[in-house]
Amino acid sequence: MSALFYLKECSSTNDEISKFLLYGDSDFIAVHTFNQTKGRGQYGNTWSSTAEKNLAYTLAVKAENFTVSDFMFNYYTAIAIRDFLANLTDCGVKIKWPNDMILKGKKIVGILIEKKKFNHNQYFIVGAGFNILQEKFEISNAGSLLTQTGRNFNLNNFTIKLHDFLTEKLKNIPSEEEILKLFNANLFRKDEISVFEIEKTRQNGIIKKADEKGELWIDLENDGLQSFYHKEVKLLY
Repeated sequence: MSALFYLKECSSTNDEISKFLLYGDSDFIAVHTFNQTKGRGQYGNTWSSTAEKNLAYTLAVKAENFTVSDFMFNYYTAIAIRDFLANLTDCGVKIKWPNDMILKGKKIVGILIEKKKFNHNQYFIVGAGFNILQEKFEISNAGSLLTQTGRNFNLNNFTIKLHDFLTEKLKNIPSEEEILKLFNANLFRKDEISVFEIEKTRQNGIIKKADEKGELWIDLENDGLQSFYHKEVKLLY
């Protein structure tokens, strides 16, 4: 059973979700808005969004229902959202490690997953910001479904389809080995020469894989094969 709640406006759906966990014992409880004023991204980053053009969506699920590690849960959530977008657009969507969505070279989704305790239960709090109808962006590597496909999507229909798809996917989570295989198969710029910034120094390298510990392995031009956690390296594209 799942529940999907709507807010006309809020600061952050990840912050608001705790209020809705008081409603019954649904396995999947989500809240969404088309006007999020203070969205948060990974590791303290902000996620800005134009009102009534984009979707801020947060899904809460009990952590006890999943046997995979936290890293694998994060990877699988990214895979599920990637699959939803790929099916919807008939386009190749890639996962920019650790969990941004890239469509035709532009970031269209940012994901923030937290683990929190509410009412004596541990929850995975899956927050995602979807650029859907926005046409102009402050940063050059951002885009939307509209700018990248030329298609207009109804925000309400998009949200319902996303919620149904994601909850179904999370009911049947595969093995960690399969998750890792799927994640790497859809990893942005894997096995391609790219430019990376490490400690304010730029260097060419090739992404080889993401591993089960959440690290990214890069074969660097000067330093050879190295592994990195998020924020230790920046992929420039």
